[in-house]
Amino acid sequence: MNIAVVILNWNGRTHLETYLPSVVKFSSIEGCEIIVADNGSTDDSMSFMSDNYPEIRIIQLDRNYGFAGGYNKALEQVDAEIFCLLNSDVRVTEGWIDPVLKLFAQDKNIAAIQPKILSDRDCSRFEHAGAAGGFIDKFGYPFCRGRIMDTLEYDNGQYDESTGIFWASGACLFIRSTVFMQNGGFDADYFAHMEEIDLCWRLKNQGFTIVYCNESKIYHFGGATLEYNNPRKLFLNFRNSLWTLYKNYTGSYLGCMMFKRMSIDTIAILKYLLVFDLKNAAAIIKAHFAYYRSKSELKLKRNDLQKLVSKREHSEMLGKSIVWQYFIKSKHAFVDYNDFRKNIS
Repeated sequence: MNIAVVILNWNGRTHLETYLPSVVKFSSIEGCEIIVADNGSTDDSMSFMSDNYPEIRIIQLDRNYGFAGGYNKALEQVDAEIFCLLNSDVRVTEGWIDPVLKLFAQDKNIAAIQPKILSDRDCSRFEHAGAAGGFIDKFGYPFCRGRIMDTLEYDNGQYDESTGIFWASGACLFIRSTVFMQNGGFDADYFAHMEEIDLCWRLKNQGFTIVYCNESKIYHFGGATLEYNNPRKLFLNFRNSLWTLYKNYTGSYLGCMMFKRMSIDTIAILKYLLVFDLKNAAAIIKAHFAYYRSKSELKLKRNDLQKLVSKREHSEMLGKSIVWQYFIKSKHAFVDYNDFRKNIS
């Protein structure tokens, strides 16, 4: 089973210099190719690559297509059974690929896999973007084993077992190339953020399995392009989350669900207003307006996707509001959700 580790770069000379050595060192297995796809960088990252890693293949894109569009265009030029989409700010560890390939070989229904993702800022904690596997609540809010909202758990071995998950992190996403291509890859309109959750939800609705592999471990720096509390990042996360819910929700009363979701968003708006953070409050409001402006396009996408649905209920979806559970009931760790954990075990 051959694999291509594809790193999408945009003005990331510093991260390539810091993190690429680990990828080169620990990916030297038979059938593995490392590729750097450049998203129209304007820094010296490509000259750095040619000077220091002439053996690594470069895919040069003519401009910045974002995370979603950039990977779509780059992967069209890659021939491999398994794609590994790897952020440029990720430090991999010895043996990180083999256990993932074993899982793919054991079950043809597995479409995508993510490793254990720890923070490279604090190696004892899980990292925000993926942690020990992604889940989602009934209103489309994502969370992880090891990360609820902004609360990051310490890794004490509590999630040291492979299990089914709802979504795999785009920070390190292993996916079958045929599945990725046949489903049109990421939705390029997202530009960045939430595109992997949208893709995984589409795959889950088609009956595919998404898996967390605890035997594979990486360290993610995080916030390499936009810091976590950046208004632009917040806008993309909220807009794209609304798009994802609208496109993939399979229950009845879609309009009612969307209204409830947007009402819950007001909690975040009020939170920012209370601390006079007007930029982030405005970012969420703008995300709502962007959602309404795109309704006609979204409706066409939803109609096409709903025709492919073969599975409407998923045990990895929390049947409650994660916002209510976190802020009102003070459930800040995944281990607090006992009933939910029983459903996915």
